[in-house]
Amino acid sequence: MVNRAKIENPEELKDRLVALNRVTKVTKGGRTFTFAAIVVVGNGKGVIGYGLGKAGEVTAAIAKGTEAAKKNLFSVPVLKGTVPHEATAKFGGARVLVMPASAGTGVVAGGAMRAVFESIGITDVLAKSKGSSNPHNLVKATIEALSSMRDAKTIAAARGVDLNKVFRG
Repeated sequence: MVNRAKIENPEELKDRLVALNRVTKVTKGGRTFTFAAIVVVGNGKGVIGYGLGKAGEVTAAIAKGTEAAKKNLFSVPVLKGTVPHEATAKFGGARVLVMPASAGTGVVAGGAMRAVFESIGITDVLAKSKGSSNPHNLVKATIEALSSMRDAKTIAAARGVDLNKVFRG
């Protein structure tokens, strides 16, 4: 259940390079180098997207990754600078655990996950990476965990009950 996001102001999106990989293809004529870049874009207000760009030059790979990320935007609920509830996700060999944190904790997460959280605008979160440390799979698993999150208003609307009943159970 991914909440696709429409951005009125594409200029407010900030891109972050998560990983850059140099790929070597060996042929009879010699070696050919290409670059693969995974890029995360976000507006700092709960909208995120990621993309993979491949090209013969670093700048072209980053530009392609940024364009791919802008086509793949969705929204994530952010409550008081943190996530609404705990979530786990798996993509490939990467497993992630994302937990809400109290104000002042900061972003306690590794490199690839940190880029995702900071692009969304989450300031306080606890996250743990289990399994593979491949940045491609970590980004995808983190975004999968975040896309599965729902805030209390969404849950109340889906159940057709008052917001107070969701909290008091």
